[in-house]
Amino acid sequence: MMKKQDALEKWGNYQGSQMKPADFDTFWQEAKEEVEALGLRYELKAIDFPSNVVEAFELGFMGVGQAKIVCQLVQPKNIAKKLPVILQFHGYHVDAGDWSEKVSLAAEGMIVVAMDVRGQGGLSQDTLQTTGGTLKGHLIRGLEEGPKKLFYRAVFQDVYQLSRIVGAMPEVDNQQMISYGVSQGGALAFVCAALCPTISKTFVQYPFLSDYREAYRLEVTSSAYEELAYWFRYRDPLHKKEEQVFATLDYIDVQYFASFIQADVVWAMALEDHICHPKTQFAVFNQLKSQKQLLYYPEYGHEYLPQFSDEMRKVLLKEGVI
Repeated sequence: MMKKQDALEKWGNYQGSQMKPADFDTFWQEAKEEVEALGLRYELKAIDFPSNVVEAFELGFMGVGQAKIVCQLVQPKNIAKKLPVILQFHGYHVDAGDWSEKVSLAAEGMIVVAMDVRGQGGLSQDTLQTTGGTLKGHLIRGLEEGPKKLFYRAVFQDVYQLSRIVGAMPEVDNQQMISYGVSQGGALAFVCAALCPTISKTFVQYPFLSDYREAYRLEVTSSAYEELAYWFRYRDPLHKKEEQVFATLDYIDVQYFASFIQADVVWAMALEDHICHPKTQFAVFNQLKSQKQLLYYPEYGHEYLPQFSDEMRKVLLKEGVI
């Protein structure tokens, strides 16, 4: 695999920007404590979903900032014992997808929960009030007011809250909790495993939200990070605040969550990905200390990666999850 070898020679030892804030761990401990103060309240509403083997529910809870967070929950009918659960997270801009997409794993005896990210394509609310620019993307939302006002701080808190709520459900075996996502969802699945130590495995495909400083240098206007260039162009054309901007974003850079990860990690990387560049992914993957596996897709970009879901099922079967 020539392209794999080239990637390893270029970035196989790359350790990212190495600008982790000194108070990063404290910052996220305080963010978790905010979530824990909200309790474990949730609502389940049955959905009329046509199936002989599963039943579906809308799961709702109140997140930080009094935002209503909505999720899909699909589980087997006639549950007789505690079941493993997989928490799924979607890509940037869109939503949790079709209910039918969750049936396959639910039919194998898993509870499948998919969260709509606040303020994007699904039903979850964005209640964040910020000053400064918000046009072009959520990465810059709240940027001008410091790390506690960042949009993704609230999203990461939603992820943690979801893991706590689902882990406490009477039907759930909280020793068999899995996270999974693609692009933005890959980042959220990773953060889920970082903030919730009961996550035993995480499956991620080309995660977004990593190594912002390097992402800005790498063809930024044609990548998922284009809103950074937009922000500088209109809010700081002379880059007087450049270091302040990146120092703020460091608090939501997933590379700095790697040290929290205890879960096994299965990672898919497309080597022709210009949206979430492989170098920004190596920044995270190379810092992991837990058991990890990297699946390379030399001819693929930021798109559907065939056979990954099959590989995921093989792991789940081998580990006795399904």
